Amino acid sequence: MIKDYQQHKALRDHYDFCIIGAGPAGITLGLRLAAAGWSVLLAEGGGREYSPHSQGLYACASTGLELYAEETRLRYLGGTSNHWAGRCRPFTPSDFTISPPGGLPGWPIPYSEIEGYLPAAMDIVDLPPGSDFHAMNTGLNGGDFEPDRFLLSPPTRFAQKYATALEQTKGLDVFINCNCVDLEFDKASGHLTAVILSDYERNHQRLVARQFILATGAIENARQLLNSESLRAAGVVSEDGLTGGCFMEHLNIDLGTFILKSGEDPEPRQYYTTDAFVDESKAGKGNVTAALLADVQTYGRTAEVKHFLENLACDWGFASKVAFVAKFSCPGDGVISTMIEQFPNLHSRISLLDEKDALGVAKVNVNWALTADDRHTIKCIGSELAKQFADMDLGFVKLNDFVYDTSVPLKMAPHAHHMGTTRMAASPQFGVVDANCKVFGTENLYVAGSSIFAKGGASNPTMPLLQFAVRLADHLNAKMTAASGAVA
Repeated sequence: MIKDYQQHKALRDHYDFCIIGAGPAGITLGLRLAAAGWSVLLAEGGGREYSPHSQGLYACASTGLELYAEETRLRYLGGTSNHWAGRCRPFTPSDFTISPPGGLPGWPIPYSEIEGYLPAAMDIVDLPPGSDFHAMNTGLNGGDFEPDRFLLSPPTRFAQKYATALEQTKGLDVFINCNCVDLEFDKASGHLTAVILSDYERNHQRLVARQFILATGAIENARQLLNSESLRAAGVVSEDGLTGGCFMEHLNIDLGTFILKSGEDPEPRQYYTTDAFVDESKAGKGNVTAALLADVQTYGRTAEVKHFLENLACDWGFASKVAFVAKFSCPGDGVISTMIEQFPNLHSRISLLDEKDALGVAKVNVNWALTADDRHTIKCIGSELAKQFADMDLGFVKLNDFVYDTSVPLKMAPHAHHMGTTRMAASPQFGVVDANCKVFGTENLYVAGSSIFAKGGASNPTMPLLQFAVRLADHLNAKMTAASGAVA
């Protein structure tokens, strides 16, 4: 049943599970754990609809690249699924086998650990059973770019699709306008003993459960952990440690423009880097979309194109292709956009501020930062794409100077794919949660969502985060069943 915590604070004395955050991961976990027979509290800080007083609690400072964090997250029932575009692509085995540069390891588990959960994740977001993640177009020659493969969810709005289930699932209590403002940890037992819940008038209530799950997004998951004085005092988290570090986004780079050769298919082309390219270039993965903007005249652009080629054609090894510029009519002008992998970086992090929000919780600063390895990825993808467009006589690509010249400040935008701040690892030396998403140093505190990602890949995070959520639900159900059997 869904209740408004502002008016009704009739919580049970004790729950098997307390889940903080009712976005895609939280709703998925809540419904599955309750269906397995456990008592579950699903606490959502926002209401049923967008409201300024709830959204305002997402306000944060920024000392790095511009993230637009407050604008790109949504703090109400259903979370960011309320403006999700629906693009779905799962991770691939190489996401789990190729380690990132910089000294931090990749995933501590093999791809097979989540592969079997793909059908369940697809069903959650209304993708037909057995659907193939089919190619969007033909690839490029050379073995560096293959056709991107993805499916589009309707898109699924979790609060709407699962409204009846949230109201009627036995054992599930959903409270909106119910904010978590503290986590109480007992160092002696290693257990989180309770969370402190608050309405918007700062009336507090202590909630006890056997297991706790944070599912509030990459920024807020880290914020909740760092804000807990008892977790800090016990050494479970520290402000200069891995909690909050390794914040990753997908890099939306304006690579440049292109002129499509006359007679070529004007439909958007979507490419994805191959494993061979990643291995040979020692770069990250990337999705590239080339799409026409508008019809243009043949004349007027040739001088600029030739000037650009004079500077770069010889260096890139396709001087022989210069002649084609004068041999076709330009039917359209296009832009090349991307979704490029960012590598984990401890200096890209969420940290606490002294300032408190309206509920008394410490605000955060986001220092979104890139490394030289990220710039290398951008340069490799842009340069190789330009070469292959020319080699295949598809058209001419004019890269922006900051793509191939890493000394020029980068122009980019975020994708609102926040990842990595509670990364999964084999040990606390390299991460925040273990292979089962449990926070290191605790016995009953788990994290769900893309904040656990050890690597971000170049896929939209929704599909894999749902695979991990279903996997976590299975793990917790088995754990609790085993514990109940031992007691009996």
